[in-house]
Amino acid sequence: MKTVLITGANGFVGRNLAAHLRAKPNEFHVLAFDLENSDQELIAFLNQADIVFHLAGVNRPQNVEEFQTGNADLTSHIVNTLEAAERAVPVVITSSIQAALDNPYGKSKKAAEDAVFAYGQRTGAPVYVYRLANLFGKWSRPNYNSVVSTFCYNIAHDLPIQINNPDAVLSLVYIDDVIAEFMNILEGRVTAGEDGFCVVPRVMTITLQGLADTIRSFRASRQTSVLPDMSDPLTKFLYTTYLSYLETDDFAYAPDLKTDQRGWLFELIKSPGMGQVFVSQTKPGITRGGHYHHTKVEKFIVVQGDAVIRFRKIDGTDIIEYPVSGADVRIVDIPPGYTHDITNVGTTDVITLFWASEIFDPQHPDTTYMGVNP
Repeated sequence: MKTVLITGANGFVGRNLAAHLRAKPNEFHVLAFDLENSDQELIAFLNQADIVFHLAGVNRPQNVEEFQTGNADLTSHIVNTLEAAERAVPVVITSSIQAALDNPYGKSKKAAEDAVFAYGQRTGAPVYVYRLANLFGKWSRPNYNSVVSTFCYNIAHDLPIQINNPDAVLSLVYIDDVIAEFMNILEGRVTAGEDGFCVVPRVMTITLQGLADTIRSFRASRQTSVLPDMSDPLTKFLYTTYLSYLETDDFAYAPDLKTDQRGWLFELIKSPGMGQVFVSQTKPGITRGGHYHHTKVEKFIVVQGDAVIRFRKIDGTDIIEYPVSGADVRIVDIPPGYTHDITNVGTTDVITLFWASEIFDPQHPDTTYMGVNP
């Protein structure tokens, strides 16, 4: 078992790393250090650790002097303690792209980097320094150091956001990509650049206005059921992040039920890339459908009750029947060129899940009504 010390364990990156490590209790023992711990505890942890992930740091201090003490001085203290104990322990540190800039925060991060590199040179210990771009993901603190978390939180809570330069391009790194690289280090693999810094291979870009529009679309999806194309990694990661900022009493919401004498129906999800999913309730003896499509295809899945799905080729007379039941779930494909319907033949409501390859467009519905009976 490997003993892993995480400084800044209660912070954004630290919490995510600790969660991944604690999911493997037979492989890793986590030592968590943060503001509530004493320096004596830090020294004790350093004397036990097999590797140090130094993720603690200061970026929004009340006094500018805290940059030096919270970044440069703390890092020097850690590596000097290890060296004094003659422990050539690997050290991983998260720095910032601002370490290349001439400002108090950047200077303090550059000094921390230098301390770690010097420790590695003196002791021969492996050191891994990451200059990370704008991080985002679950548990990042809004209105602090991440525009993504701020936008997600404010939009989820119906609060205003501020956009000074809508065309500004952001370089974003997703937290799980960072953690994947950290886990690789623990397995003896590392992604390093020619300049000696470690890198997270995937860096995604979006304009500030594009970011705001994308996150707003997530909020609107509860009314429209339309989600953006989740095949785009950035969109998928942003949606995951957005949901993490919902209040616990806001996880559930009511669908837009369309009700009539047949039962009810609602649209669950619509997306340009995958079509749409909807759900229906059909009362006993009721038939839904009686139409065909030229290009659109569908899948029917009865998850409750007993029904019969019937087909007829539009230029033929033979009727094909598929009995379906929630007691024996089957997925039924609806090919083009077949008029089709579904009838509740049981004594209880039928609940059916439908998928269609296209979002319904009233201007171009590709739906022609024709009864299954010739």
